Amino acid sequence: MNRTGPIEVVIADKSPLIQSALAQVFSGDERFALVANASDGERFMEAVDRLAFDVGVIGWVMPYMDGPAVLKAISGRPQAPRIVIYTGDPSADLPRRAMLLGAAGFCSKREKPETLLTTVQAVAEGRMVFPFMDMSKPQAGPFGSLTARERELFGTLAQGFTNAQIAKTIGVSLNTVKFHLKNLYEKLGVSNRAQAVAYYLKWEPPAR
Repeated sequence: MNRTGPIEVVIADKSPLIQSALAQVFSGDERFALVANASDGERFMEAVDRLAFDVGVIGWVMPYMDGPAVLKAISGRPQAPRIVIYTGDPSADLPRRAMLLGAAGFCSKREKPETLLTTVQAVAEGRMVFPFMDMSKPQAGPFGSLTARERELFGTLAQGFTNAQIAKTIGVSLNTVKFHLKNLYEKLGVSNRAQAVAYYLKWEPPAR
């Protein structure tokens, strides 16, 4: 996705300290333009109603409207901003829940600020960015039928890589990536990468 200007961002977090820190982080990087700050989900939705921006970076737990409520509220809206959930909640299933509700990215507050910036940039470019899921080992359930190469490819797919990036990462041609993706989608009964990743996130991995 070609851009002609900085990525416009709106932040929503219940903590004034986090709001201030994020404002400094985004304002200090020329790739981004901070459009507004919000202290809760309702104020974030007010920004959605009156402003045009690319990415919303919002908390999961917020007063009045929390992260899940915001994701539901903007679902299906034309020209809605893409959403990155930024939270300190350590729950292992939270990325899965966020993606199923329509988030485009997820970043933990335990990560370095640069990780958040990279996530926001990738999301603005149309990618989906969620924590790495190791698909290198055979799994029970619907993924047991995948080949080792398909599991390897799926691990990169789950990180939001483009076909070209996948090809470079696993050392195959672009046409080979397309071939494996076609087979992968057919085995899972899905039609695109977003559905494939969402399908994985819905699946509860076997206990280890």
